[in-house]
Amino acid sequence: MTQTVERVRKYLCGHFAEAAGDAEPQSASVTFVGAEPIEVLRFRSTADDCVHYVSVGCSRHPMNDPAEIEAGSIAGPRAEVVLCLRNPVLVSGLARTMAVLAATPAVEGVVLAADALVDFGAPLWTQPSGRVPFTAVLLGRSDIPDLALGPPRESVCFLSATPVSANEAAWLRLRGAGGGQALREAWHNAGVDVRDPNRRAAQPD
Repeated sequence: MTQTVERVRKYLCGHFAEAAGDAEPQSASVTFVGAEPIEVLRFRSTADDCVHYVSVGCSRHPMNDPAEIEAGSIAGPRAEVVLCLRNPVLVSGLARTMAVLAATPAVEGVVLAADALVDFGAPLWTQPSGRVPFTAVLLGRSDIPDLALGPPRESVCFLSATPVSANEAAWLRLRGAGGGQALREAWHNAGVDVRDPNRRAAQPD
């Protein structure tokens, strides 16, 4: 399992070296009781002043309901999560939030997938400028290509985690299936930059 983690880390460093010119990330390791550590890498893009927070460790094991699989099974989906913010100079605490998100499959048996809403019930980060309205994330497919591990292991997919306000999260729960795409369209139509840590919330119809 350690080999998988090392491959993911090397792959991400190669991807961001090519895409953003930054192959040496800052990193933080977070450990939870009863679970293996999750590392969060922080890559800065010199092209657009964005910072990418990427988990390493979620894909250590396949995501399955612990009650439905045999111990030691290597079959099942694997993922890591990535969250991008533009110029998050005063943002703090986001690495731990990303680690909590990445640990949910191992700790709670949750399968992370595109269009899933993960609600933390508390701000995703803190900043001295005021209250942070984002308390959940909407998952989607990121622009990082899947990492093939070779059969019988499934490839590692990289899921984008978009910060969502409490009102947006409530709207998504009411909308149900298809709500994720509708919210993305609302952001696009309103000219909302979801990478802006100080953005306004969208008002979907």
